[in-house]
Amino acid sequence: MFGKSNPKANPPATTNNAVAPAVTTNTNNTEQKGNRSARIDTLIGRGTTIDGDLTFSGNLNIEGTVKGNLTAENDDSTLILSEQGRIQGEVRVSSMLLNGSIDGDVFANGKVELFEKARICGDVYYNLLEMAVGAEVNGKLVRQKPNDASKLPPPKAPEPLNG
Repeated sequence: MFGKSNPKANPPATTNNAVAPAVTTNTNNTEQKGNRSARIDTLIGRGTTIDGDLTFSGNLNIEGTVKGNLTAENDDSTLILSEQGRIQGEVRVSSMLLNGSIDGDVFANGKVELFEKARICGDVYYNLLEMAVGAEVNGKLVRQKPNDASKLPPPKAPEPLNG
């Protein structure tokens, strides 16, 4: 009675060994931070590789690899690239949260948030930029006003496949 516990009444505490995503969003900040949202419409998981151009709408979370150009269909789309996420190609989005790596130019008419593990090898055309200590951009940073989106270079034509 005293000093003994019923294991069914008090199960042992368990720990969650799941790894938290490198970039997290908070629904409580949605009203304050305008372009952050907890809703994920599409997830490209770890170990997944997409070979080809990708067009999306809504919120896209990439933890895998995309080998091709990435384009958002509308101005309400957000790209979330986790620490393990990789993109090899041009990126055209409204806003993005980046903690992975991009090998290509980035065009964002909204906010670009670069976290400490973010790596971009290419030019970044942005409206608003937030960059954490440790983030890296190997290319030009070019600020574009929202109404200057029409002055952005056109998307590059896809290269023909050899084979």
